[in-house]
Amino acid sequence: MLAWLLAMGSAASARTPGEVEVGAVLREAQMQGLAGPSRQLSEFRGKPLIINVWASWCGPCRQEMGSLQRLAGRYGGKQFNVIGISTDDYVDRAELFLKVSRTSFSNFIDSKLILEHMLGAERLPLTLLVDKQGRVLAKFYGAHEWDSPEAVAVISKAFGVKL
Repeated sequence: MLAWLLAMGSAASARTPGEVEVGAVLREAQMQGLAGPSRQLSEFRGKPLIINVWASWCGPCRQEMGSLQRLAGRYGGKQFNVIGISTDDYVDRAELFLKVSRTSFSNFIDSKLILEHMLGAERLPLTLLVDKQGRVLAKFYGAHEWDSPEAVAVISKAFGVKL
């Protein structure tokens, strides 16, 4: 499992302005809702969180969205939450992608690049595992099958929950 985790990707050094590194707590941020209401990032504290940063034009982002949807459908809201952050410039393109991909977990748009910079999304997709206090546990760049047994084992271990 450790080899799989290392192959998935690891934390990179801070490269975006104001990036929160692995081990640090995410700052407060207002998130503009796409298919739901706008929310504060802190509203997700109290339960582990998976944050996926994506864009509708990003092929690898499109590739992994189905596995994130299946993961969220199976476990989301119970032992952890799953949210998406679009870096699209146009809300309508992000909304269309969510509709076409039948993505139902909460998604937000970051047209001002605040979250993109804070999360370290120098390349997409980026997925973060965040503990219930808002501390970044891990960052994974590139597309992954998030509902695979290996990914579920990594998430279970990181969050200290049995899945």
